[in-house]
Amino acid sequence: MGRILEAAVLVLNASYEPIHICGARRALSLVVKDTAHVEHHTGREVYAGIMLPSVIRLKRYRKVPNRVQVLTRKNVLMRDNNTCQYCGVVFVPSELTLDHVMPRSRGGISTWENLVAACGPCNREKADRTPEEACMPLLRRPRPVTLHTARGILRQHGHSMEAWRPYLFF
Repeated sequence: MGRILEAAVLVLNASYEPIHICGARRALSLVVKDTAHVEHHTGREVYAGIMLPSVIRLKRYRKVPNRVQVLTRKNVLMRDNNTCQYCGVVFVPSELTLDHVMPRSRGGISTWENLVAACGPCNREKADRTPEEACMPLLRRPRPVTLHTARGILRQHGHSMEAWRPYLFF
């Protein structure tokens, strides 16, 4: 039962705009508190008369501020589509590392513009050189995640979720 309650649930604003993804436990809490309505469920009953949601919609409109996306390993990997930015191979997240384009040993800092996803062999080959010095061009220059790219990441995640497609405006 614990794994079921960790399932991803798409959260829509009252206006049907997708705002984020939460766990099924949080989604069920919102439904039971009568804060949200189940728009689509998985067909699996978790409690008597309560179905496991896959999409919920808030009953009251919430103003979502334009917030800066937090710089985390998970967000960098999602921005880069779990793809090594040097060899172009797609990996599972646990097989990827974060690489500093301008190495830390040369004053490079951890920013959206200086971090990319890299597989272990490419990261070791590049070592403490710049991509130009290592003759390893980047597939694309790293950019900060904006509201536009955050929604793109939400859409990417939703490609595997058939029930989410009508709400993600593909």
